Amino acid sequence: MTGHAWPEVYKKLGVAPIINAQSWITALGGSIMRPEVLQAMDDAAGVFIDIKKLNLAAGEVVATACGAERGLVTGGCAAAQVLMGAACMTGTSEEKAEQLPDTTGMKNEILLFDGQRNRYDKAFITAGGKLVTFGDGDSVTSEDLEQAITDKTACVAFVVAPFLPAGIGLEETIRIAHERGVPVIVDAAAEVPPRANLSKFHEMGADLVAFSGGKGIGGPQSTGLLAGKAELMEAVVMNSLNLDSSIAAIGRPMKVSKENIVGLVTALQLFTDSDEAAEWQGWHSKAEYVAERLTGIDGVRVEIEDDPSERQGPQPVLYFEEDYSGPSIAEIKEQLEAGDPGIFVGGGGAREEINIVMVNVQEGEEVIIADRFNEILRG
Repeated sequence: MTGHAWPEVYKKLGVAPIINAQSWITALGGSIMRPEVLQAMDDAAGVFIDIKKLNLAAGEVVATACGAERGLVTGGCAAAQVLMGAACMTGTSEEKAEQLPDTTGMKNEILLFDGQRNRYDKAFITAGGKLVTFGDGDSVTSEDLEQAITDKTACVAFVVAPFLPAGIGLEETIRIAHERGVPVIVDAAAEVPPRANLSKFHEMGADLVAFSGGKGIGGPQSTGLLAGKAELMEAVVMNSLNLDSSIAAIGRPMKVSKENIVGLVTALQLFTDSDEAAEWQGWHSKAEYVAERLTGIDGVRVEIEDDPSERQGPQPVLYFEEDYSGPSIAEIKEQLEAGDPGIFVGGGGAREEINIVMVNVQEGEEVIIADRFNEILRG
């Protein structure tokens, strides 16, 4: 490698670090934890602890941060999705919790707008539920949801994520579901920052909301946080921890270590106390640098975009015009990833663009990114 630190622990394995300009994605390691988080995890590792008490105490921190009645640290956001589905099917019945993943005799249908189908939604039904979609692609009406709700409906799921359509919107979804006595669960894995989103969906009336702990919050990658209404959260805890009985809880494989619980709580407190405006400005400065360096390439239009419904922070987006004659998007990404260090960016696939996400770009890496793009696109 050249000009990029290679920790000995990875060198021994022959795995080289890369530049992550693709966002807080699991495939690239989520985010980099702050020294305070690592120190807290190290401190937590040196003693034994009553895990039930630790979970309850950490849950209070999560609930306070989210403005919710109760919270829990989970084994990633996907685990939170599993537990939300389980809680809505079992309620606080230990008999039903013991029965999972067999949902015979339970309300076991989890409704989801068809336009919000994604590769992670299987987690909603991992506990044994059945996913039932309503609407058609990007087209959906309130009547579609109303007609989809039956006496088998356990809950309505709603996914908030970049490039996913909102359908009839969360507020209308909550209104319709609650009028029929059905809870609404929200997957908002990567929707912080902004920090206001921690409480936004609860204020709208959502019953359970899940976030990733290892993305914008900066906690351990294998953590998530789940918060919501007290009774449903009681069902979540029962399906997850089950420390007071002999039930074989569906969430047992998703247990969270004491080190990760402490790490997530520490990261969450640092996150909520930090300066969001300064953080945003740092990303914007890097985006401006890269955009300026890539201006004037034949057939390439560069724009800085920061719409929070589509973009995770300010980022340069490269659009390829009809007169562009250089390498394809796939070829550009292949060359970036094959470099030293490898650079991973977003875009391609269904989106004819390359987006350079700045949230994980470390100081000075924006220079390497701009240099490499210029080598590929101007050379």
